[in-house]
Amino acid sequence: MVTLQFRQLSVPPGHRVILQNVGWQEFEAILAELGEHRATRLAYSQGTLEIRMPLPKHEVAKVIIGDMVKILLEELEIDCECFGSTTFKREDMSCGVEPDDSFYIQNHAKMIGKERIDLRVDPPPDLVIEVDVTSKTQLEAYEALGVPELWRYEKDKLQINILRDGKYIESEISPTFPNLPIVEAISQFYEQSKTLGRSPTLRSFRKWVRTQI
Repeated sequence: MVTLQFRQLSVPPGHRVILQNVGWQEFEAILAELGEHRATRLAYSQGTLEIRMPLPKHEVAKVIIGDMVKILLEELEIDCECFGSTTFKREDMSCGVEPDDSFYIQNHAKMIGKERIDLRVDPPPDLVIEVDVTSKTQLEAYEALGVPELWRYEKDKLQINILRDGKYIESEISPTFPNLPIVEAISQFYEQSKTLGRSPTLRSFRKWVRTQI
């Protein structure tokens, strides 16, 4: 048997590697070996591990959409704690995910100053963002972790998924921002950013939010 270290694994941008029959201890060992300072993203569910390397298109989209969420929270004066692409995992659920962005909103006060998250005692993030360019979000992992609101951006459209009775249903309304046309606005302004650029788009988005409130 040949044993390779995961640091030797090279995943080209836009590609992914899927490993089957990976035990929880093996998943933990892979996380430890790869470390926190890496470009790859991992998703683990019921023994299946996906390792993916995002494309620049993916990174640009996740940053701009995440920035728009921050602007919404700021302008609406809603407190939050941002945890980015933190690894959220639970051994008893056999799942672990690293979202493109994550926010504690309703539970923000509980997470102030937290440097480590243990989902056996800590709540899951209230809102996560996933941009699907070359892979599909593992919805079952987020369902198992109990994330109440999941935004997926795919094929130039935002989809809002709300957890109901342990399963996601698609919604046109965000419970976090119920009085705003989030689906249309996020998609419209992200498309605008492709020609106008990031900074002018975000300034325009902030002005739009202010007209809505």
